[in-house]
Amino acid sequence: MPSVSLTSVLLLFSIHILLIEMGSCAIPTSMPACQTTCGTIPIRYPFGTGYGCGHPAFSRHIQCNFGTLQYSSTRSSNNAYTISSIDYPSNTVMVTDPLMSNCTDMQNSGSFTLGDDTPFTLAKENIFVLLGCSTTSPMFDSREDFCDTGSGSRVCRGMYSCRGVTGIGLPQNAAISTCCVYDYPTGIGLGYSLDLPKLQCSSYASVYEFGDEGDPMKWKFGVSLNYNDSYYTDACKDCEASGGFCGFASLDESFSCVCNNGVNTTTNCLGQGNALSGTTGLKIQTVLTVGGLVVSWMFVLLQCS
Repeated sequence: MPSVSLTSVLLLFSIHILLIEMGSCAIPTSMPACQTTCGTIPIRYPFGTGYGCGHPAFSRHIQCNFGTLQYSSTRSSNNAYTISSIDYPSNTVMVTDPLMSNCTDMQNSGSFTLGDDTPFTLAKENIFVLLGCSTTSPMFDSREDFCDTGSGSRVCRGMYSCRGVTGIGLPQNAAISTCCVYDYPTGIGLGYSLDLPKLQCSSYASVYEFGDEGDPMKWKFGVSLNYNDSYYTDACKDCEASGGFCGFASLDESFSCVCNNGVNTTTNCLGQGNALSGTTGLKIQTVLTVGGLVVSWMFVLLQCS
């Protein structure tokens, strides 16, 4: 073996790290597995029951609180709307505002908003009814055509025939001049907001199904929202086929497959029997050149099967 001085070692040696194999690696996590239900509502992607579950665009607005699935315009918002149902085939969500009026119970409402970055749009089936509006409300601007004065008049008469109208300071069967009905606002989608103080109205109701149109007690109240199915990717389908729940990583919101034992992987849950099984680690080959002598060895930082 040739002799090598310390100086030549310091001057001539170089270390080359060669990445031999890089693969997906499951990382053990203390986060519990994502839930498949919230109360009685089945939860499927892109929805989730908590942070890291479902699609991040939905997780910012939707969470499961003590068995109640709720929608908020932002995570810090105090206005939480209860999700009463999700129809996955039609990509439709039904939400109810606790301050929204119906035939039985009318009250002064706050404002309804979906938020600026919502993944939802208003369904065209919604009929919004503004109640107890001032005669100076911008909704009654003669230069605009906001209110439906045809069939909308029947809806107003129906709402004002309800005993609950006394809750907003009006007598039963009050004149409908303070009521305005309008259908789905054309061109309004993301970030929709109903600002009642600005509109000078006391309350609102949203009707998505009339049934027996003559009896407002049989009308169905709530706000119907739509979402698209572009969030459902092949990676998510593969994850679900392996028994996992589609979610995302907390740092960069990249796709993550959450397995029943709480393990997160970037692919699927096949072989994820324990915290590190079924994963692939990083093998590193180090080549040390000292003069004309090449010494090579390989070690593994994380060996996953």
